[in-house]
Amino acid sequence: MNRQALSREIIDTCLEMTRLGLNQGTAGNVSARYNGGMLITPSGMPYEQMNEDCIVFVDGDGHYEAGKLPSSEWRFHHAVYQARPDLDAVVHNHAIHCSAVSILGKAIPAIHYMVAVGGTDHIPCVPYATFGTPKLAEYVQQGIQQSKAILLQHHGLIAAEKNLRKALWLAHEVEVLATWYIQLLAITNDVPVLSPQEIQVVLGKFSTYGLRIED
Repeated sequence: MNRQALSREIIDTCLEMTRLGLNQGTAGNVSARYNGGMLITPSGMPYEQMNEDCIVFVDGDGHYEAGKLPSSEWRFHHAVYQARPDLDAVVHNHAIHCSAVSILGKAIPAIHYMVAVGGTDHIPCVPYATFGTPKLAEYVQQGIQQSKAILLQHHGLIAAEKNLRKALWLAHEVEVLATWYIQLLAITNDVPVLSPQEIQVVLGKFSTYGLRIED
């Protein structure tokens, strides 16, 4: 995909993320792997005001275009691409229920078989670090090696996939899981979970399951 088309897809992903209720204002950010680096949303710009020329290219060494300022979270997007060569798109947001679970510092356990969307038996929560810092990028790099979706403590969600549509789908699925988990925690601290054996069966099935979108 050429730069103009991919930039348009990034903007459309941002707008759809808001439409789905997964983000508020300018809080989230979206990127896609491109030309040895990545294309990423700019810092602090409302999605509806973006055009293709606003999207920022950041190279593999972390250098970005003169006259443009990438999202303050570009470091952890870069860290995802370094850690996971199999993933080409990253969606980050402050979805309400994912953020609530992250404030509790909890991973989302195997409360439902859809937890396998991340590729493991839970959705991890990485430790807190100030937004935009190398330390947060370090935590993200560690967490994303476990799961394609991770919570950031006191912050929000990262979902990474082979393309933007899959990444947004993953983010939405994890927000549903987080919604169930928050509601269950309001009833009991002893939330039932699936057995490790069953999750392994589900993970095997998930090798051919999911959103049927071409890479």
